This record gives sequence, structure tokens and C-alpha cells, in this order.
Amino acid sequence: MATSLAEQFRLMARNNAWANSRLHAACLRLSPEEFAAPRTGFFPSLRRTLNHILVVDRAYLADLKGPGRAHGVDPIPYPDAVDLAAAQAETDRELVRFCDGLDEAGLDRVMPIDRRDGVAHRETVAAILSHLFQHQIHHRGQAHAMLSATRVVPPQLDEFFLASDAPRRDAELKRLGLERRS
Repeated sequence: MATSLAEQFRLMARNNAWANSRLHAACLRLSPEEFAAPRTGFFPSLRRTLNHILVVDRAYLADLKGPGRAHGVDPIPYPDAVDLAAAQAETDRELVRFCDGLDEAGLDRVMPIDRRDGVAHRETVAAILSHLFQHQIHHRGQAHAMLSATRVVPPQLDEFFLASDAPRRDAELKRLGLERRS
């Protein structure tokens, strides 16, 4: 049986939470100085890159919940790695809850989005979610590369969707309270 698009987004939300949890756990093994240290990347530190992911997640979640939802623009709302990891985990749980409530018709709903460029943008829920997940993957990859230049071994982030990944993945999802829906 083919996976519906709504189910695929539910899986992507769980993959997102799982990968963020693994990446943040690795970053928590760095000193505060190592976490904030300049590194090669579009946002030139792990602290700035991971804060950027969170800020953008929150912005798109606000848009997905409907017009009038304010979202902040502070580029580093969480300078501390512990606080940032907790905030990302809560945002990830919020995204999972949002995706769990989706059906196929809801994916076609058109929403206004605020890209902070003064233009009135309108996108489908499916397009917004696709962009959000791609954005996450893109910047997590940058953070992963930055982490590889530290004393902390970067975690495996791409073993999630295959049946052979199930033993490790499912145990970690259970620990996170995000068991896969069938």
C-alpha cells in the first residue's frame, strides 16, 4: 500500500524530531565556547545555525496555524545549547502534533505566509511543509559538517525510513514520546 502524502509528512515530522534530538545531544557535549566558536558555514557557528533552524521552524509553524500568529525575528533567541535543545524539542513536538492532525484535503489548503520581504505570499500547506523539512535538512547538514571539525563525533542522521533502521529508530522515537503512527 502506498503511503499517503499526509502520512509521509507525519513520518518527516518524526524524522525531523529524531535528527534534531541526535544533533543537539552531540552539541551538548561541546563546551559553550566550542558551541559558539566561529566555523565555516552560512551561519558561521553551531549556535547560530541551530538557532536559525529553530527560528525558521517557529515562523512556518506560526504561518501554518493561521494569519495573525506572531513570530519573533531574534536570530539567536537561545545562546545556551541546553535551552536551545529544549526549545527545539518542544517545537519539534508541536510540528509532529500539527502533522498528526493533517489529512489529504488539509494539505491543499492555501495559507498566507510571512517571509518578511513585504510581499503577500500564499502557499499550500504541503508546499510549506516540504520547504520546512528541506530547510531543516539543508542546515542540519551544515551543522553536521561543523560538528565534524570538533572533538565530538557527529551522529548518524540518515538511517530512519528503511525497515532495517527500525530497531534503533523505534527505540529512540519511543524515548522521545514520538512513536510512529500506523
